[in-house]
Amino acid sequence: MGAKGGQEVKTTLFVIRHAESQWNPIGRYQGLLNPDLSERGEKQAKILAKELKNKGIEVIYTSPLLRTKRTAQIIAEELNVPLIEDERVIEIDHGVWSGKLVEEVKKEFPEMFEMWITRPWKVDFPEGENLLKVFERVKDFIRFVKEKHKGQTVAVVSHTVPIRALYCAALELPIEKFWSFGCDNASYSIINFEEDRTTLHKLNITCHLEREGLYEEAHRAL
Repeated sequence: MGAKGGQEVKTTLFVIRHAESQWNPIGRYQGLLNPDLSERGEKQAKILAKELKNKGIEVIYTSPLLRTKRTAQIIAEELNVPLIEDERVIEIDHGVWSGKLVEEVKKEFPEMFEMWITRPWKVDFPEGENLLKVFERVKDFIRFVKEKHKGQTVAVVSHTVPIRALYCAALELPIEKFWSFGCDNASYSIINFEEDRTTLHKLNITCHLEREGLYEEAHRAL
């Protein structure tokens, strides 16, 4: 047992999905493309920032893409904490799907789309990335957080694919469980890392959005 005055050392990670982007409502694959937040997304991020105040967050890591970085900036300003960009939590590169609507992808790549919904770990996006690579980079990020921020509370602002992969990695679940987790815009989850166990304390919390009429359920395929 790790000890701090006889107490077990706990590292807490807030996992945050970026607020709504301009492309989320229309179901357009973003990948590494860089749409900004929508008007509703800006409002969501501000509500989320107020929700996270006084939670003890000491530093925020963010994907360098605009939709995550803008969300993280709003939170960091409200909390008055440092903000650090980290490529390990960037969205999957959707390759040739990037910029296409879900309906367009269904028509142009029907077999690959079906595989993405049913067996995403087997999909290699042409001119892009695959889920197993994302899995490896988020595992590395978790190791980094546990070592550098042991006993602290930190946050990460990321995207649906790396966030779901991160849950699998943190809980030592196979990547086949990828679709088992909800991941809505401007939601947050809490993972506690202790010496002998990891606990998913909260998952996909959106009540702060629902109170303000700003909740929109995430698109299943994205």
